[in-house]
This record gives sequence, C-alpha cells and structure tokens, in this order.
Amino acid sequence: MKLNRGVYPTMITPYTKKGKLDFAGVEKLVDFYIRNECDGIFAVCQSSEMMFLSLKERIELATAVVDCSKKAPYKMNVVASGHCADDLDAQVEEICAIYETGVDAFVLVSNRFDLHHDGDDEWIQNAEYVLSKIPSGIPLGIYECPRPYKRLLTPRILDFCKKTERFRFIKDTCCDPIMLSDRLRQLADSNVMLFNANAQTLLHSLRGGGAGYSGIMANFHPDLLVWLCKNYENEKADEISNIISMCAFTENPVYPCTAKYYLGFEGLDLNIYARSADHKTLTPYQKLCMRQLYDISEKVRKDLKEAK
Repeated sequence: MKLNRGVYPTMITPYTKKGKLDFAGVEKLVDFYIRNECDGIFAVCQSSEMMFLSLKERIELATAVVDCSKKAPYKMNVVASGHCADDLDAQVEEICAIYETGVDAFVLVSNRFDLHHDGDDEWIQNAEYVLSKIPSGIPLGIYECPRPYKRLLTPRILDFCKKTERFRFIKDTCCDPIMLSDRLRQLADSNVMLFNANAQTLLHSLRGGGAGYSGIMANFHPDLLVWLCKNYENEKADEISNIISMCAFTENPVYPCTAKYYLGFEGLDLNIYARSADHKTLTPYQKLCMRQLYDISEKVRKDLKEAK
C-alpha cells in the first residue's frame, strides 16, 4: 500500500466543556481538513494529546476520524499513533487495537523502542520484538516525537526500516536541512515516504524528494501548505515558503489551545480547553498573534487567487 503524498495535519483533539472527547468537534475539524484539500490526517499524535488519553479514548478518537474522513470526495488517508506504553507487550496491544479502527497505517513513536537512549542495538532489538508480535499486514510509520525525548532515527535504523518492507510513513522532526537531504537520498530506493514536520525546511525537503508535510501548522493554514506541496517548483514557491516559515514561529507552549482559538476565525466553534496545556494562560497577546496569523494567511490566499 502506498499513501498519498501531500499534507497530513497533526490533528488536535476537541473536548466538551466537561473535558470529554467532543465527537461533533472531531467532525467539524475533519470537515475543515477536507475543505482545505488535505491529503491525509495524522490522528492520535502528540498534537492530539495522545499521552493524556486513555487507550479507550485513543481507539474512539481514531474510529471517529476514520469515519469522518470517508466524507471526503477523494481518498483521504488516515494514519494514527497512540503508541504510548513503555512495556513492549502493552505496545503490541495498542498497535493492534488502534489499527483495527480502520486507519491506513499505525505510526510508531521512535523513543518507545529506546526509552533511555541506550543506542541502536536496543532500538532494533525492541522493534524486532514488537514487529514479530503484530500482524505482518499492518503498514507502519515512525514519528520522531519530542516527548518524553526526541529519539532521532539514525542511518542504521532507517536501513532497518527499509529492509523490513513494512514502513510507509516517517514524520521527520530533525529540522536539519543537511540531515533531511541525507535521509531522502537514503530512502530514495524504498517505499518509505518522508513527511517533514518543520515548516522552515519544508520547501527544501520537497525539492529533495520529500513526500509532504505533517505538522502543527496544518491546523492553522493547511491550504497554504497544500499549495506549497503541489507547487514547490512554482516561481512563487520561495515567497510563500518564506511566509509560512515565519508564521510557524507563532507556535508556543499554550498549543494546542492556540490552534483551537485560531480556528474560531475559520468558523469552527471549538472549546479551547486542552489536557496538555492550561487554556487559562492564553494571553491577550497570544490571541492577538493568532488574529495576525489569520490576517496574513488571508492575504496570501487572496494574492494566490489573483495570481492565477
């Protein structure tokens, strides 16, 4: 199975005022991604606050996203993680349960196979164990999740992933143009697709053969990222990339509350509550920055429309 190239928002989790999963909000959010022509969704990830969700909630969230994605007038891929456990057998349980929701691939978290940063031998040994315990037909991905620590994939681990022929998706968070180029060359003869999480190096990775974008900023202006992924050789690509790059610096510790507040300008009435951040600390200054981000995005949309 080959996944779509393009933009995969790292989906945030809507909650009700009582702090429960808001499935009506999930539907609104998926509809927003569809309207903006996102090629897929990365659900039950760090933006989704997966470490603050029970396994039951992670399963329910993945199920809801898969069901809502079917409304798209095109094939929208849904990949999901929820890979949170320390114990390897518990990880096997998570993987199988979430894959059964109908997602197109299960995304492993890189630090789960090397909890104490003991090295590649430890990582590969634990990965081999988990892969031996799950059905061989489950397409896999890897996410270099920053929490509890960022475990970057080494060339040796990338070779391991290639040789298994089970991996399809990498959410790259290295934020290093040189490393990105090296990784893309290493993966060029494989079915492993690299999706950059970093807006500042996105254009560089697209021009080097990257498959697309999967990151936070697709919760703000996914359509601009979709445009860039489809038009990275366009004469305006560098200009649009520069704007997207600077906008990405609005990311701050109150995310995902900031994204929920921003989406109000897009017509989505979502509760800004989050489990991983205190929504009460969202300041007037940060709200102003979100308004400015929206205004900039609208200006870029207008300019792109007039340039057609």
